[in-house]
Amino acid sequence: MSRNLEIEFKNIVSKSEFDYLIESFQISEKDFFTQINHYFDTKLLSLRNVGAALRIRELPNRSELTLKIPQGQGLLEINDHLTEHQVKEIMTYSHFPPCEVLNELRKMEIEQDEIECVGSLRTDRAEIPYKNGTLVFDHSYYLGKEDFEIEYEVANWDEGNDIFRQLLMEYNIKVRPTLSKIARLYEQKMR
Repeated sequence: MSRNLEIEFKNIVSKSEFDYLIESFQISEKDFFTQINHYFDTKLLSLRNVGAALRIRELPNRSELTLKIPQGQGLLEINDHLTEHQVKEIMTYSHFPPCEVLNELRKMEIEQDEIECVGSLRTDRAEIPYKNGTLVFDHSYYLGKEDFEIEYEVANWDEGNDIFRQLLMEYNIKVRPTLSKIARLYEQKMR
């Protein structure tokens, strides 16, 4: 289990902008790995309505359960590692193992039997260190749609904002209001 404050900046980019950035930062195909995010909420969208998000992320070597809760200029991110069996139990029966995420959901007055999977999103991701943070290149697929995004994860909001804006200017990329992956999945699902 871990808790941390996530501060990230994100921007949707076109395929040509994405390809240009990949080339400029010398990212090769072997630098990418695949992750699958399964997103959850209640029928009444109890998490979405308070700006929170719940997901299982399946990575090549492990899986984790993550709850994100808004906290000022970032998100409190609570992570618990899951076994393959636990992932199946959550996906099939909404049965969560005893964990910090489940404790936090109960504090929010959300019981596990109210929670259901609302959709899944696959992302091919590459990450590199960049000026006191991590620059992330994401190519995502969900509900018949694909998009390209860059993210910049940092510890300091002001410094991160300045560096990310400079990066976008340097590569002549327009600042685009960018929804979170779960919000983009919801938007596509509502169409």
